[in-house]
Amino acid sequence: MNTHAAMPDTLSKPLSRSLLMLRLGVFVVMLMWTLDKFVNPEHTGKVFSAFYGVDWLNQHLSAVIGVFELLLILAFVAGLWRRWTYGGVLIIHAVSTFMSYKQYMAAFDNLLFFAAWPMLAACLALYWLRDWDTLLAVPSRNRQL
Repeated sequence: MNTHAAMPDTLSKPLSRSLLMLRLGVFVVMLMWTLDKFVNPEHTGKVFSAFYGVDWLNQHLSAVIGVFELLLILAFVAGLWRRWTYGGVLIIHAVSTFMSYKQYMAAFDNLLFFAAWPMLAACLALYWLRDWDTLLAVPSRNRQL
C-alpha cells in the first residue's frame, strides 16, 4: 500500500527524471568498478589489500565478487527490488567511502577520493526517494505512483 501523498505532475516529472539521472550516473561508476574486477583482477587485489586488509583475494575470487556485484548493479539500474538493490549499492559505496578515510587526511594528495562523497549523497538520495524513482524502472506491484 502506498503511504506517500500524491504528488503534482509539476513536481513528479522533474523528480522522476532527476532520479533516473542519479541512478544512471551511479550505475556508470559502479559498472566501471565492477568491470575492473574482471579486466584487471590484480588491481582489485591491491585495492582490497590496501583498503580492507584482505590479502588473500585472487583472480577467481575477484571474478566471483564481480559476478555478484554485476547482478546487483544490473538490477539496480533496472529499478528492480529497490529497497534491496538501492540499499546494497548504498552499503557497498558507503563502505568504500568510509574505508578510504586515510586518503582524506592527506586531502590535497588525494583529491579524487572526495568524488566519493557526492556519489554517496546520490546513493542515499536514491534510497530515500526510491518510491518516486519510476522512470525507466521495472514497475513494482504494490506501489502506485
